[in-house]
Amino acid sequence: MKLERLTNNKIKIFLTLDDLIDRGITKEDILGNSLKVHKLFQDMVEEACEELSFKMSGSIAIEIFSLPAQGLIIIVTKEEEELLADEEEFLDLQVKIDDFPHILYVFDDFEDIVQLSHRLSFQGLLKSTLYHFEGRYYLLIENVKDTTYDTVISLAAEYGHASTLTLSRINEYGTCIIENEAIHVLLKHFS
Repeated sequence: MKLERLTNNKIKIFLTLDDLIDRGITKEDILGNSLKVHKLFQDMVEEACEELSFKMSGSIAIEIFSLPAQGLIIIVTKEEEELLADEEEFLDLQVKIDDFPHILYVFDDFEDIVQLSHRLSFQGLLKSTLYHFEGRYYLLIENVKDTTYDTVISLAAEYGHASTLTLSRINEYGTCIIENEAIHVLLKHFS
């Protein structure tokens, strides 16, 4: 579990698939929105809040984003402090679950992306964008067919690792090197 404070009233929790397995949770459990999942998320959010000194009271919104083959990103947002007449603490959780249809992997070495591009060329042309952010390379792969999805993830994991950063952050602060056709362009220039 990785934690990051985004703002005064917002934190991000990244859970890998291994973290979920260790806690006995499957994707089906999450989508089923069971009491077991609510209790687990409440415990994890409390643990994260304690570690980041993030006071949980009032209205709390929890957004859960599923990153296929990577894990979950949980964004916890506390509404601005409201004046409580009776000074009692209360907690109102609002949970929203979304699914991200893309694959985002991070690489320390440019050569790893070139090698991966050669391996992915056999999977058909994939829509892909290459970014650079804080000295690392990020490859976004989109519109992967269900039949090749697991293969693409396995190949990407051989050369890099799943990014814990959100695509929004990469788009805002990173530099787009090659848009939409990164794998094709890399194959053309580094054959």
